Amino acid sequence: MNSFEALVALGEPLNDEAKARYRRHTVIPEIGIEGQMRLANAKVLCIGAGGLGSPVLLYLAAAGVGTIGIADHDIVDVSNLQRQVMHGEGNVGSPKTVSARAAILEINSSIKVITHSQGITRKNALELIAEYDLVIDATDNFATRYLINDACVLLGKPCVWGSIYRFDGQASVFWSKHGPCYRCMHPEPPAKELAPNCAVGGVFGALCGVIGSIQSTEAIKLITGIGQPMVGKVLLYNALENSYDTITLKKDPSCVICSENPVQTELMADYESFCSVSLFEYNEFDIPVVTPEKLDQIQKSGAVFQLIDVREPSEWDEGFIPGAALVPQGEFYGGTAIAALSPEVPIVLYCHSGYRSANCAAALLNAGFKDVASLDGGIEAWALYSTNV
Repeated sequence: MNSFEALVALGEPLNDEAKARYRRHTVIPEIGIEGQMRLANAKVLCIGAGGLGSPVLLYLAAAGVGTIGIADHDIVDVSNLQRQVMHGEGNVGSPKTVSARAAILEINSSIKVITHSQGITRKNALELIAEYDLVIDATDNFATRYLINDACVLLGKPCVWGSIYRFDGQASVFWSKHGPCYRCMHPEPPAKELAPNCAVGGVFGALCGVIGSIQSTEAIKLITGIGQPMVGKVLLYNALENSYDTITLKKDPSCVICSENPVQTELMADYESFCSVSLFEYNEFDIPVVTPEKLDQIQKSGAVFQLIDVREPSEWDEGFIPGAALVPQGEFYGGTAIAALSPEVPIVLYCHSGYRSANCAAALLNAGFKDVASLDGGIEAWALYSTNV
């Protein structure tokens, strides 16, 4: 049963080459020739060309979506290759938009690919999204998700959303014309300490394929008008248990942007600040930092201080800074670390890149500790410094 009309109008008739290429689609009664013509006439913007964006873009290209936009400001890193299957070893160091475009055209050279290497920003969001029929949110941070949502609401565009963390994935379709928006689910962003990204918390690589495939499926359903898109529903998937659950999400009558009388009628001035709420009084800009060079000097001086690694045991097993003790970040939030550390002895905290250690330093400062600092750039910066000394 169809619950929505097709989002995209019929395009040009299919030529013989297209009929042969998409025959496995067109023989499906729900899609048929007309559905394939709508796909060819569709314009889809995928924001993010990483873990989720990879399967999304590859499947949309294979399905024959006529125009695909890719918005991403990042470059390919070797750590991406574990899950971002669109990119290969030869793409390391290249912009993701360039790599993604090449991969798409290798699958389907007949479609139009538009790259937006500046990514999405507050300045370009409305103009960028206005050019497309629908948006796929394949990003990994709350500030960008709220920006995408708000722009889609203001423009009346549907947004196919996905999220992944470790073994858990979520997906939904937010379309304020017919149901709730992202803010109806998350009126306020979580504290930053409770929302680590994939670099900090990790992600099971194959999970990206599951959620990304669901996103591309929802996009095709919206374009062609088949099935029941997940408007008003949130899919929850756990890879370890291989379990799927669906929860109902209703439109929030007091939503600041999609209610009948919205408080917010334009994009916010600063999404980064909006999503930088901390559990603690101190924010990252208040945290004293030490450089790797300064830490090296302190160690060589023989000064008495506490060097604390706040990463997880698995990260510690891969290597640590000599003289450090392991106190995982969870113990700072739970309070046990505060009792274990001496407030009388200076403390330097470090993690992989400096994000978690800054949050743990905030917890100590908030508890009354005075002489606390975070290693600027974390063990990653320390390793780089050590190789050049």
